[in-house]
Amino acid sequence: MTTMGTARAGAGRDPGRRRALLEAADRVIQREGPGASMASIAAEAGISKPILYRHFGDKSGLYQALAERHTRKLIEGVRAEFSRATSVRARVRSTIDTYLSTISANLNLYRFLMHRASAEDAATHGAMSTMIRGLSRELAEVMIAEGELADRTRANVWAHAVIGMVQTAGDWWLDHVGEVPRETVVDSLADLILEGLPAAAGYSDRVLEMFRK
Repeated sequence: MTTMGTARAGAGRDPGRRRALLEAADRVIQREGPGASMASIAAEAGISKPILYRHFGDKSGLYQALAERHTRKLIEGVRAEFSRATSVRARVRSTIDTYLSTISANLNLYRFLMHRASAEDAATHGAMSTMIRGLSRELAEVMIAEGELADRTRANVWAHAVIGMVQTAGDWWLDHVGEVPRETVVDSLADLILEGLPAAAGYSDRVLEMFRK
């Protein structure tokens, strides 16, 4: 079934019932991890698996609904840190910290969406990729507006590299949460972003000083 078909199949359903089913899915995934089965989710909701699929069109529809539900919260939190009226360094640190704290607080859901669901379902993979590209575009605009980076192409390359770097470092950190403090990861990434990138580009001392504030 196409994404459009999935959306039509879910149209007209009771929003409250749909929300309850997504909350049941959240509970099972948080409890059982990314390997949680559709049968377990249906059992948690007190319905059969075919009825669960009927509410979302198919398994792809359920995956996409979960992705939209959780990536929206993540994007809102990150965007709020981007827009704070503080120094560039403070914003970079708080944005990275918000991202890491969110994924660690929702570890199994994050791994389900980023790894299992994205691997199984092309539409979910596309939705997650769209979210990452959107964050990268926003970061590029911040670099241009406040980092005096006039080259838009370079800004987009850097922004996509930074988002990918933070995401990959976050994945690594999730496997070492008990060993590596979150603050250490935040500081390490902030130093690399705010000092390593401008230095690599041969920026002037004035621009580097601005980034360090």
